[in-house]
Formats: sequence, C-alpha cells, structure tokens
Amino acid sequence: MAFALMSLPYADDALEPAVSANTLSFHYGKHHQAYIDKMNAAIDGTDHADASMEAIVAAARGSNQGLFNNAAQSWNHGFYWHSMAASETAPSSDLAAKIDEAFGSMAEFKEQLKARGLGHFASGWVWLAEKDGKLSIEETHDGDTLADSGFNPLLTVDVWEHAYYLDHQNARPAYLAAVIDHKLNFAFASENLARGTAWVYA
Repeated sequence: MAFALMSLPYADDALEPAVSANTLSFHYGKHHQAYIDKMNAAIDGTDHADASMEAIVAAARGSNQGLFNNAAQSWNHGFYWHSMAASETAPSSDLAAKIDEAFGSMAEFKEQLKARGLGHFASGWVWLAEKDGKLSIEETHDGDTLADSGFNPLLTVDVWEHAYYLDHQNARPAYLAAVIDHKLNFAFASENLARGTAWVYA
C-alpha cells in the first residue's frame, strides 16, 4: 500500500504571514512529498508494504536508518500541518487545566515553547506532549519523532530552516513567535489529549 501526501487542512495562504503560501509550496509540496516518495520506494515489495506508517517508524528505528528517516519525517510533517490553524483555536477545559498545571499559564507555556525552539541546536522539532497525565515540552533532533516514543504528542513546531527561511530568513525567533502566538491548533491538541494515544497518519 503506497502512502499519499495528505491534503492540507487549510488553504495554501491560510497561515500567512507566519507561514506563506510560497513556503508551503516548497515545504509541503516538495519536502514532504519527497519523504513520502522515498518511503514508498523503500517499502515497495517488502514486509512493510501493507503496514501503517506508525508501524513502519517503530520497525525501522535502529535497524534501517534510511527508511526510519523518511517514515518519521513523513509522519512529523503530517502532524505539523495539523498542529497549525488559520487562526488560533481554544483548548478544551481539560487541556487548559493541564497547561496551567504544567506551565503556570497559557502565556508561560508559549514562552517556554518559544525558548525551547530557539535553543534547539540545528534541525529538529519541539513538541507539547503528554505522558502519564502530565504535559511537557519535548525535543527531537533531525528526523526523530515522538510517534513511537511512549509520549502522546499533542502539538509540534518544525525548527528545520526550510520551515521558515523563505519567510523569515535566519530569524528563527520571528517564525516561532508568529506560529506559537497566532497559529497553534489547540483544538487538534485537545483531540489528541482526549484520545490518549498518538495520532495516526491517514
């Protein structure tokens, strides 16, 4: 079963000015598509051909780095597109309470997420995640993922340069502020928290 590039959950220009239609044309249309294509080529005719993306990530971790990189990046990007919305949505009461418990307030959570994104060396991802009923900010480097980690990822922000360079050049703080202050999809995060298990790429 070959995987398809998922449809974006919004129009190409819906995230402007945080993420432009021009950036999406490359990041989604070129980078994400390339990960999907390379993963499909790697699983064709193998035992992974009919597996879920999550199962492929777990099976390839530590045993097939090339397949893992492309499967994990395919999953991360799908999750990232859903982690943003045209305008910021409100968290459920359960998520809002857990954010207050873990970080003190929504405003403080956003500042901590920006700080972790800014401090993350080189390429990778910063995540809002849940484990054992507690929220935390996690980081993964390069193409690593929380898809098979034991954490339940709620939101992610991509801090690879290709996520922001066309819009913000090397000003990662401007990108992080634009996305985290205005475009995070807390409705998606609330759904992930309520489900209690990691999101499934479809």
